Amino acid sequence: MPLTLYNTLTRQKETFEPLHPPQVGLYLCGPTVYNDAHLGNARGPIVFDVLTRYLRHLGYQVRYVRNITDVGHLESDADTGEDKLEKAAKAKKLEPMQVAQHYTNSYRQAMAALGCLPPDIEPQASGHITEQIALTAEILERGLAYESNGSVYFDVPKYNAEGGQYGRLSGRVVEELLAGTRTELAGQEEKRSPADFALWKKASPQHIMRWPSPWGEGFPGWHLECSAMSRKYLGAEFDIHGGGLDLMFPHHECEIAQNEGSHTPSPGARFWLHNNMLTVNGAKMSKSLGNFITLPQMFSGQTSALSQAYSPMTLRFFFLQAHYRSPIDLSDDALQAARKGYRKLMNGLRLLDKLTSDLGEATSEESKAEEAPTQPGPPSPAQQLLNQAAKPFAFLDDDLNTPRAVAAVFDLLKRFNTLATNPAALAEVGPAALREAAAAYRTLVQDVLGLRDEPRASTEDLLGLTLGFYQEAKEAKAYDKVDQIRAALKSQGIVIKDTKTGVEWAYSEE
Repeated sequence: MPLTLYNTLTRQKETFEPLHPPQVGLYLCGPTVYNDAHLGNARGPIVFDVLTRYLRHLGYQVRYVRNITDVGHLESDADTGEDKLEKAAKAKKLEPMQVAQHYTNSYRQAMAALGCLPPDIEPQASGHITEQIALTAEILERGLAYESNGSVYFDVPKYNAEGGQYGRLSGRVVEELLAGTRTELAGQEEKRSPADFALWKKASPQHIMRWPSPWGEGFPGWHLECSAMSRKYLGAEFDIHGGGLDLMFPHHECEIAQNEGSHTPSPGARFWLHNNMLTVNGAKMSKSLGNFITLPQMFSGQTSALSQAYSPMTLRFFFLQAHYRSPIDLSDDALQAARKGYRKLMNGLRLLDKLTSDLGEATSEESKAEEAPTQPGPPSPAQQLLNQAAKPFAFLDDDLNTPRAVAAVFDLLKRFNTLATNPAALAEVGPAALREAAAAYRTLVQDVLGLRDEPRASTEDLLGLTLGFYQEAKEAKAYDKVDQIRAALKSQGIVIKDTKTGVEWAYSEE
């Protein structure tokens, strides 16, 4: 079965065929770095990390671009209010770029902890002002934008009159968007239509982040940056654009209009993919409800919305249990179930290490026998069951259906557990089939789903426990055990020091 993906633009699943195989261009809308990323910010990167990993598993060469928004994202989608990053900088009495750098570093650390591969390119909006000015000029030259008091706005009614379809992605109708609105709303006087959106905003005297442009000093509109940067690094037309469902309108809708209003008209991406939203204990996450959880709070347990801390891999597995287009509700019960499932998969990796190491190396005679062109007999019942279970990748071909792939992995793990306790069945399966099934398990769990083992033990606690055993052995005059413990720790670069006040450890300086 070929890979199929649900295209929001066409409202149907379509067979994925890249424009320039084997190259694939993928763009994901990244964070606005004015605060720590919250739980909802993690779902998109995890979804598109799995998609990137799977595409690479299929043999594609993926160029994965995920941006950083550090300018132009105003408080209101209607192009009004303060810049979110500037507002945070003023509150902290810092330079805006200090705030941006701090939260960019925090975001990258959180993504790495969640097992997300770093993007191939991570452009920042503030580093691409030239490209955004150039794109604005193109749209003006096409007659699909207008200047007003030093700002430049995209002309949505004219775009639609000339064959554009603003609202096609989100299913919204411009006339309905305009119903009940007034052009004289505060901050909207410059616009010809309330549906118009800013490509370039004139900077007020108090605005900190500002750049010179043909229309005066100002800053780019939020929607413009993704059009400019995706076109720069992936071309006017590329394969996949991803983001959360909350970005479909107006952000992605505006991106498409900007792309089609340029000198190289195209919607941009051929496939538009959107992950659904997260709720916490059945309610939309918000600070007023006390259920707003940042990723650092999740990992440390410093939140009243949850009873304890949960690890990054637990959160990753939690998201993988639901289809990316389905809503998902986070709670203590759900996270504890996810932690249990994640640890089962990790124990499965340990079991496979034991099963496959017990096989040993085949003798040269066995190897020759396996290579000899003999007529294969029918597979045994145990082999049939294992072969049937060892095909979990097929579910990912169906619009990246991770919950069904995870269920298939658990089914495969059941087979491994049965084989581990039944030597006769293990012998019946044979080394070749076992190795093949083990490789499928490891590849899906580690390389595609991106799950990895997390150390859960504290090094300090383990050392303290070991020193306790050392002290007991010493007091019992069990000097053979004393020597064993000393040697074992020394092999790890740790030396034991007997002092007047007790037993201590230090790093070996040898």
